[in-house]
Amino acid sequence: MHGIIYRMAMRISTCIILLTATQTIWAQKAEKTAIPTTRKVLQAQPIPTDAKVISERTDDKGNIIRTLQYVRGNRTITETRIIPPENYGYRVPLDPDTMNKDSVLVIVTKTRYKTEVFYRKNLVRVYKSVCGPKPGENKNVEGDRCTPEGWFRIVEKKTQSHYNKFLLLDYPNDSTDARFRQLKIAGKIPGNAQPGKSIGIHGVWKGGDDMVDRKIGWTDGCVALRNKDMDDLYRLTKAGTRVYIRK
Repeated sequence: MHGIIYRMAMRISTCIILLTATQTIWAQKAEKTAIPTTRKVLQAQPIPTDAKVISERTDDKGNIIRTLQYVRGNRTITETRIIPPENYGYRVPLDPDTMNKDSVLVIVTKTRYKTEVFYRKNLVRVYKSVCGPKPGENKNVEGDRCTPEGWFRIVEKKTQSHYNKFLLLDYPNDSTDARFRQLKIAGKIPGNAQPGKSIGIHGVWKGGDDMVDRKIGWTDGCVALRNKDMDDLYRLTKAGTRVYIRK
Protein backbone atom coordinates (compact mmCIF):
# COMPACT_ATOMS: atom_id res chain seq x y z
CA MET A 1 0.00 0.00 0.00
CA HIS A 2 2.77 2.42 0.95
CA GLY A 3 4.51 1.65 -2.37
CA ILE A 4 1.39 2.50 -4.37
CA ILE A 5 0.88 5.77 -2.49
CA TYR A 6 4.54 6.67 -3.02
CA ARG A 7 4.34 6.02 -6.79
CA MET A 8 1.13 8.08 -7.06
CA ALA A 9 2.76 10.95 -5.17
CA MET A 10 5.78 10.85 -7.48
CA ARG A 11 3.56 10.93 -10.59
CA ILE A 12 1.61 13.92 -9.23
CA SER A 13 4.88 15.71 -8.41
CA THR A 14 6.24 15.03 -11.91
CA CYS A 15 3.07 16.41 -13.52
CA ILE A 16 3.30 19.59 -11.45
CA ILE A 17 6.96 20.06 -12.45
CA LEU A 18 6.15 19.56 -16.16
CA LEU A 19 3.19 21.93 -15.98
CA THR A 20 5.30 24.60 -14.27
CA ALA A 21 8.10 24.22 -16.85
CA THR A 22 5.62 24.44 -19.74
CA GLN A 23 4.07 27.60 -18.30
CA THR A 24 7.54 29.14 -17.89
CA ILE A 25 8.48 28.35 -21.51
CA TRP A 26 5.24 29.85 -22.86
CA ALA A 27 5.69 32.92 -20.68
CA GLN A 28 9.22 33.41 -22.06
CA LYS A 29 7.98 33.01 -25.64
CA ALA A 30 5.17 35.49 -25.05
CA GLU A 31 7.64 37.98 -23.59
CA LYS A 32 9.93 37.69 -26.62
CA THR A 33 7.14 38.02 -29.18
CA ALA A 34 5.15 40.72 -27.44
CA ILE A 35 4.68 43.77 -29.66
CA PRO A 36 5.26 47.04 -27.83
CA THR A 37 2.40 49.49 -28.08
CA THR A 38 4.74 52.44 -28.43
CA ARG A 39 8.30 53.00 -29.61
CA LYS A 40 10.67 55.65 -28.45
CA VAL A 41 11.10 58.39 -31.03
CA LEU A 42 14.73 59.27 -31.74
CA GLN A 43 16.01 62.72 -30.97
CA ALA A 44 15.72 65.12 -33.88
CA GLN A 45 18.75 65.53 -36.13
CA PRO A 46 20.08 68.97 -37.15
CA ILE A 47 17.63 70.82 -39.40
CA PRO A 48 18.91 71.24 -42.98
CA THR A 49 19.61 74.87 -43.94
CA ASP A 50 20.66 76.94 -46.96
CA ALA A 51 18.83 74.69 -49.44
CA LYS A 52 19.25 75.76 -53.06
CA VAL A 53 18.89 74.44 -56.59
CA ILE A 54 22.27 74.24 -58.34
CA SER A 55 20.91 73.26 -61.75
CA GLU A 56 17.70 71.99 -63.34
CA ARG A 57 16.67 70.68 -66.74
CA THR A 58 13.93 68.57 -68.32
CA ASP A 59 14.79 65.41 -70.24
CA ASP A 60 13.00 64.03 -73.32
CA LYS A 61 10.61 62.01 -71.11
CA GLY A 62 9.40 65.05 -69.23
CA ASN A 63 11.39 64.22 -66.07
CA ILE A 64 12.97 67.09 -64.18
CA ILE A 65 16.70 66.52 -63.52
CA ARG A 66 17.45 68.68 -60.50
CA THR A 67 20.75 69.09 -58.60
CA LEU A 68 20.29 70.35 -55.04
CA GLN A 69 22.56 71.45 -52.25
CA TYR A 70 21.94 72.03 -48.53
CA VAL A 71 23.81 72.18 -45.23
CA ARG A 72 23.13 69.77 -42.38
CA GLY A 73 25.14 70.31 -39.22
CA ASN A 74 28.74 70.76 -40.41
CA ARG A 75 28.21 68.95 -43.74
CA THR A 76 27.36 70.36 -47.17
CA ILE A 77 25.31 67.80 -49.11
CA THR A 78 24.76 67.75 -52.88
CA GLU A 79 22.09 65.51 -54.45
CA THR A 80 20.71 64.95 -57.93
CA ARG A 81 17.04 64.07 -58.27
CA ILE A 82 15.08 62.66 -61.23
CA ILE A 83 11.51 63.84 -60.72
CA PRO A 84 8.78 62.28 -62.90
CA PRO A 85 5.72 64.37 -63.81
CA GLU A 86 2.95 63.72 -61.26
CA ASN A 87 -0.57 64.89 -60.44
CA TYR A 88 0.43 66.40 -57.10
CA GLY A 89 -2.41 68.08 -55.27
CA TYR A 90 -5.11 65.70 -56.51
CA ARG A 91 -7.87 65.47 -53.91
CA VAL A 92 -11.43 64.20 -53.66
CA PRO A 93 -13.72 65.84 -51.06
CA LEU A 94 -13.97 63.69 -47.92
CA ASP A 95 -15.33 64.21 -44.41
CA PRO A 96 -12.78 62.74 -41.96
CA ASP A 97 -15.44 62.70 -39.22
CA THR A 98 -17.85 60.41 -41.08
CA MET A 99 -15.60 58.30 -43.35
CA ASN A 100 -14.76 54.69 -42.46
CA LYS A 101 -11.03 54.88 -41.75
CA ASP A 102 -10.73 51.09 -41.88
CA SER A 103 -11.05 51.54 -45.65
CA VAL A 104 -8.03 53.87 -45.96
CA LEU A 105 -4.75 52.76 -47.55
CA VAL A 106 -1.61 54.93 -47.80
CA ILE A 107 0.95 54.19 -50.53
CA VAL A 108 4.37 55.87 -50.54
CA THR A 109 6.37 55.71 -53.78
CA LYS A 110 9.84 56.89 -52.84
CA THR A 111 11.44 57.42 -56.25
CA ARG A 112 8.42 59.33 -57.53
CA TYR A 113 8.34 61.59 -54.46
CA LYS A 114 4.67 61.05 -53.78
CA THR A 115 2.33 59.70 -51.12
CA GLU A 116 -1.12 58.59 -52.21
CA VAL A 117 -4.24 57.91 -50.17
CA PHE A 118 -6.85 55.42 -51.33
CA TYR A 119 -10.32 55.23 -49.82
CA ARG A 120 -12.43 52.19 -50.65
CA LYS A 121 -9.91 51.41 -53.41
CA ASN A 122 -10.30 54.84 -55.03
CA LEU A 123 -7.52 57.42 -55.22
CA VAL A 124 -8.47 60.46 -53.11
CA ARG A 125 -5.18 62.25 -52.39
CA VAL A 126 -1.73 62.76 -53.96
CA TYR A 127 0.84 64.54 -51.79
CA LYS A 128 4.41 65.54 -52.51
CA SER A 129 6.79 63.63 -50.22
CA VAL A 130 10.48 62.97 -49.67
CA CYS A 131 12.50 60.38 -47.77
CA GLY A 132 16.23 60.00 -47.15
CA PRO A 133 19.00 60.68 -49.67
CA LYS A 134 18.73 57.21 -51.30
CA PRO A 135 15.06 56.68 -52.27
CA GLY A 136 15.91 53.77 -54.57
CA GLU A 137 17.35 51.66 -51.74
CA ASN A 138 15.64 49.60 -49.04
CA LYS A 139 16.61 50.04 -45.40
CA ASN A 140 19.24 47.52 -44.23
CA VAL A 141 20.65 48.80 -40.95
CA GLU A 142 20.23 51.55 -38.42
CA GLY A 143 21.90 54.76 -39.56
CA ASP A 144 21.87 54.10 -43.33
CA ARG A 145 19.22 56.86 -43.76
CA CYS A 146 17.16 54.61 -46.07
CA THR A 147 13.38 54.21 -45.86
CA PRO A 148 12.14 50.63 -45.33
CA GLU A 149 9.93 49.03 -47.96
CA GLY A 150 6.93 46.76 -47.53
CA TRP A 151 3.66 46.64 -45.60
CA PHE A 152 3.30 48.52 -42.33
CA ARG A 153 0.61 49.86 -40.02
CA ILE A 154 0.33 53.10 -38.11
CA VAL A 155 0.74 52.24 -34.43
CA GLU A 156 0.63 55.72 -32.91
CA LYS A 157 -0.40 59.25 -33.87
CA LYS A 158 1.48 62.15 -32.29
CA THR A 159 0.50 65.80 -32.43
CA GLN A 160 3.68 66.86 -30.62
CA SER A 161 6.70 66.41 -32.87
CA HIS A 162 9.78 68.31 -34.01
CA TYR A 163 8.29 68.08 -37.49
CA ASN A 164 4.62 69.03 -37.06
CA LYS A 165 2.61 65.81 -36.62
CA PHE A 166 3.99 62.25 -36.61
CA LEU A 167 2.50 58.89 -37.64
CA LEU A 168 4.64 56.14 -36.12
CA LEU A 169 4.85 52.89 -38.12
CA ASP A 170 5.34 49.35 -36.82
CA TYR A 171 8.92 49.14 -38.07
CA PRO A 172 10.59 46.77 -37.51
CA ASN A 173 7.82 44.20 -37.94
CA ASP A 174 7.83 40.44 -38.64
CA SER A 175 8.46 40.89 -42.37
CA THR A 176 11.34 43.35 -42.03
CA ASP A 177 12.84 41.30 -39.17
CA ALA A 178 12.91 38.22 -41.40
CA ARG A 179 14.69 40.14 -44.16
CA PHE A 180 17.12 41.59 -41.63
CA ARG A 181 18.04 38.10 -40.38
CA GLN A 182 18.61 36.90 -43.94
CA LEU A 183 20.95 39.83 -44.62
CA LYS A 184 22.99 38.81 -41.57
CA ILE A 185 23.08 35.14 -42.60
CA ALA A 186 24.22 36.15 -46.10
CA GLY A 187 26.97 38.31 -44.59
CA LYS A 188 25.61 41.46 -46.26
CA ILE A 189 25.46 43.38 -42.98
CA PRO A 190 27.58 43.11 -39.79
CA GLY A 191 26.59 40.54 -37.20
CA ASN A 192 26.10 43.24 -34.57
CA ALA A 193 24.00 45.50 -36.82
CA GLN A 194 20.61 46.80 -35.65
CA PRO A 195 17.57 47.36 -37.92
CA GLY A 196 16.77 50.84 -36.59
CA LYS A 197 13.46 52.15 -35.27
CA SER A 198 11.18 55.18 -34.98
CA ILE A 199 10.24 55.20 -38.67
CA GLY A 200 7.13 57.12 -39.60
CA ILE A 201 5.46 59.83 -41.65
CA HIS A 202 5.80 63.43 -40.50
CA GLY A 203 5.76 67.04 -41.59
CA VAL A 204 8.58 69.59 -41.54
CA TRP A 205 9.64 72.42 -39.27
CA LYS A 206 7.88 75.76 -39.64
CA GLY A 207 8.92 77.29 -42.95
CA GLY A 208 10.47 74.04 -44.20
CA ASP A 209 7.97 73.11 -46.92
CA ASP A 210 10.49 73.99 -49.61
CA MET A 211 12.53 70.90 -48.61
CA VAL A 212 9.62 68.80 -49.90
CA ASP A 213 8.84 71.06 -52.87
CA ARG A 214 12.43 70.80 -54.06
CA LYS A 215 12.56 67.01 -53.44
CA ILE A 216 15.50 67.21 -51.04
CA GLY A 217 16.10 63.82 -49.37
CA TRP A 218 16.84 65.20 -45.91
CA THR A 219 15.26 62.64 -43.55
CA ASP A 220 17.00 59.76 -41.77
CA GLY A 221 14.53 57.20 -43.13
CA CYS A 222 11.12 58.68 -42.42
CA VAL A 223 8.67 60.01 -45.02
CA ALA A 224 8.20 63.81 -44.92
CA LEU A 225 5.23 65.81 -46.26
CA ARG A 226 4.50 69.51 -46.40
CA ASN A 227 2.79 70.61 -43.20
CA LYS A 228 -0.62 71.30 -44.74
CA ASP A 229 -0.55 67.86 -46.37
CA MET A 230 0.57 66.24 -43.12
CA ASP A 231 -2.35 67.88 -41.31
CA ASP A 232 -4.71 66.48 -43.95
CA LEU A 233 -3.24 62.96 -43.84
CA TYR A 234 -3.38 62.98 -40.05
CA ARG A 235 -7.14 63.56 -40.18
CA LEU A 236 -7.70 60.76 -42.72
CA THR A 237 -5.85 58.03 -40.81
CA LYS A 238 -5.98 56.23 -37.48
CA ALA A 239 -3.90 53.77 -35.48
CA GLY A 240 -4.10 50.60 -37.55
CA THR A 241 -4.21 52.27 -41.00
CA ARG A 242 -2.21 50.25 -43.54
CA VAL A 243 0.81 51.85 -45.22
CA TYR A 244 2.69 50.38 -48.19
CA ILE A 245 6.14 51.80 -49.02
CA ARG A 246 7.81 50.99 -52.33
CA LYS A 247 10.69 52.26 -54.45
